[in-house]
Amino acid sequence: MFGKVKKIFFTSMFGIMYISFIAQIVYVLGWVPGIDAKLGWMGLLAVEWLVLIAARYLSKRSSNSAQYNGFNGRRR
Repeated sequence: MFGKVKKIFFTSMFGIMYISFIAQIVYVLGWVPGIDAKLGWMGLLAVEWLVLIAARYLSKRSSNSAQYNGFNGRRR
């Protein structure tokens, strides 16, 4: 039961983060004045994107290791 709740929670949370990321890109490209400011904000968004990918990877990895914890973290 907790596994289903956890899966739904993390899936929806990552979905919200992806939508937020797209909205930030649209905002930076459309409403931030000056090319220097746009490049700076896009750099920060790139760092945010890397953090999002890392969080997604670690979430999936911890999910798999919890699923197979009886085998010392290895799949059979």
